[in-house]
Amino acid sequence: MKLSPLKRYLLAPGPTPVPPEVLLRTASPTIHHRTPEFEAIVKQVRVRLKQVFQTEQDVLVLACSGTGAMEAAIVNTCSAGDTVLCVNGGKFGERWMKICRTYGIEVEEVRVEWGSPVDPSAIETALRRRPEIKAVLVQASETSTTVLHPIEAIAAITRPRGVLLMVDGITAVGVTDMPMDRWGIDVLVSGSQKAFMLPPGLAFIALSERAWEAGKSARLPRFYFDLKRERDSLQKNTTAYTPAVNLIYGLHAALGMILEEGLAQVFARHERLARATRAGVTALGLELVAPRAPSPATTGLFTPPQLDGGALQKYLRNALGVEVAGGQDQFKGKVLRLAHLGYIGDFDVLTCLAAVELGLARFGLEVPLGRGVAAAETIIVAALPAPARD
Repeated sequence: MKLSPLKRYLLAPGPTPVPPEVLLRTASPTIHHRTPEFEAIVKQVRVRLKQVFQTEQDVLVLACSGTGAMEAAIVNTCSAGDTVLCVNGGKFGERWMKICRTYGIEVEEVRVEWGSPVDPSAIETALRRRPEIKAVLVQASETSTTVLHPIEAIAAITRPRGVLLMVDGITAVGVTDMPMDRWGIDVLVSGSQKAFMLPPGLAFIALSERAWEAGKSARLPRFYFDLKRERDSLQKNTTAYTPAVNLIYGLHAALGMILEEGLAQVFARHERLARATRAGVTALGLELVAPRAPSPATTGLFTPPQLDGGALQKYLRNALGVEVAGGQDQFKGKVLRLAHLGYIGDFDVLTCLAAVELGLARFGLEVPLGRGVAAAETIIVAALPAPARD
């Protein structure tokens, strides 16, 4: 008998679930974007994005995916023939490199084993060896390997040298503390479908004054991704081109939810869910993909070697209604990635771990049912508020 799940759970690292109140806001009647009514919304979004990015700079909103913001970062700060240093430790580190090479930029590569964080000393060595390097490009949270890279330590190396630091924070901003101004990040990008609890379709990018200054001499072609034009428009609380109006409605609502919870509380919640997930995974005897520097956004686990991870992923989706992510490239068929970012809570983590237990058991593995869930609960219960006393 084929099981058709009554309810589905989206527990992959993007897109992530969207809160009902955000969905309702995006369903509001569309208004014209060149009106005082829409400008008032943009004005509030502008203030709120600065708070989440922890910057005094404007955070620009683009109607594209996060990859579009990565490309915008390159074309607005670099020229053909420039040399940049890319941290290559996963699919998205590779993406930085591909974008750069597309535009004729020379790439110096720091290769990192998948599942490991970059050693800041490797970046320092590369910058000493090649003083002409203009920028360091790195992920904060490398989603493909579930690694958290040491951005603060890298910024301490780039900042005194005058080297730009460009950070893909697509699964980091709104998940973990990433204070752009205080650390000295020069370009920080993110996307709507992660911790911002929105459907895909928006990307965010903020540039430091150093990055804006570099842009004055950048000679790469750009039209839609001309960030100066976008910044000039934002000074008037509008956009250079037609924005994704209804997604910006939703962004307004989602930012309100994040700031009402409080950034410190948001970061603590993500860290708690991550610890609970890792505790559940290891209690089941499964190996973590990134044990040294795990991301608070997503937990990666190696599936048992006798089991096709892709088949397990499909079973969780089709039979149990639980959508998680599989592995990419060298991890394909070997890894599951369990998300705990954005609109994901304690019971979602328990549901996900229970699904993994049931899936493994259904494939014939000896699984101590309930052990992973129980291990996660020991983390979760410690953070629960005490019962009210009458």
